Amino acid sequence: MNGRDGHRRVRVLVVDDSVPCRRAASDVVRVADGFELTGAARSGAEAVALTEWLQPDLVLLDVRMNGMNGFEAARQILRRRPETVVVLVSAWGEETLGNGARGCGAATALHKRDLKPTVLNDLWAEHGPAPAA
Repeated sequence: MNGRDGHRRVRVLVVDDSVPCRRAASDVVRVADGFELTGAARSGAEAVALTEWLQPDLVLLDVRMNGMNGFEAARQILRRRPETVVVLVSAWGEETLGNGARGCGAATALHKRDLKPTVLNDLWAEHGPAPAA
């Protein structure tokens, strides 16, 4: 699907075990220009499976989840689809998130309160693939 400017939209998978947080993140993706909500998962294991099936460009991945946490889910997602951009999203402090992001291969980490459409655009500009020449 293409955005208003005719360019391909960034396909996003939202992962959070909290229903309100999953809905809030999904709503941000829906209103962000150039982004498309591809799916939502409620666990790390579900995120790994859906990433293989849906092949999103970007995964917004909560860290604290029952079962497989976000760090391990990120490792498994990136092992299977290294071209996927994984961003950890959590209510943890930024320093803890940043250290965890580096350790699991995620592109970066973001506090849940900071997730906004403009931030998605900035994240994608910094961590997404380089535009074709």
